[in-house]
Amino acid sequence: MIIETAPIGYDQYRENITRGDMNTVEYYSSTVGKHRKAMVYTPPGFSESGRYNVLYLLHGIGGDEAEWYNHGHPEIILDNLYADNKLAPMIVVLPNGRAMPDDRATGDIFDAEKVKAFETFESDLLHDVIPFIESNYPVLTDRENRALAGLSMGGGQSLNIGLNHLDRFAWIGAFSPAPNTKAPELLVPNPKETSANLKLLWLSCGDQDGLLSISTRTHDYLARHDVPHVWYMKQGGGHDWPVWKHDLHHFSRLLFHDVLNGDE
Repeated sequence: MIIETAPIGYDQYRENITRGDMNTVEYYSSTVGKHRKAMVYTPPGFSESGRYNVLYLLHGIGGDEAEWYNHGHPEIILDNLYADNKLAPMIVVLPNGRAMPDDRATGDIFDAEKVKAFETFESDLLHDVIPFIESNYPVLTDRENRALAGLSMGGGQSLNIGLNHLDRFAWIGAFSPAPNTKAPELLVPNPKETSANLKLLWLSCGDQDGLLSISTRTHDYLARHDVPHVWYMKQGGGHDWPVWKHDLHHFSRLLFHDVLNGDE
């Protein structure tokens, strides 16, 4: 699949189009033992009588549930795509991937306890976030209607969690995944089984990113074992927002279509 550079203005606020909504919600996390926050984007024309796919979109090690909103403005990117009729209807959930009582990105973000909390988030996502969304929003609940993606630390989480729970996620995206990413042999121990259950696996990184080796080792393994995936290395890209916004623009367009059969 050839990924072209996103058009000029793809991430710029556009006048005179219908807009979605971005709101902060609170849910009770049995994993952490307290209420936690997430942000939820509902698309233009959202209706309680509709039925929506869901993308769970994760942040990096230095962020929280508001990182995408503050730095990447996914609502602008998605609104523009909806205006151009290029997206399947979906809700986007932006949780806090640091599952611990004090989940703010303060102090030493590389503290061992805080890093461990990104692993704990797997339970929070599966047992608390997803049930909350499915109880409070009109969403479709089959694996084919659920996607998981993220940047850096969140990219590693998406691979670690998504590929270990293909009964829950059929669409997985990793944008510049960080060193928390498990070795590919652990991510995909049974390539044929993984291939049969994936709708889309997206892996991308900037060619100037210091963490590029994490992505290339995963891509090389997937290619060697014939696991279908999209591999995109952005020319001139670092470990930064221009890369991740570009990823979201392209990845979101592919979601909830039968892309492996060529129906984009």
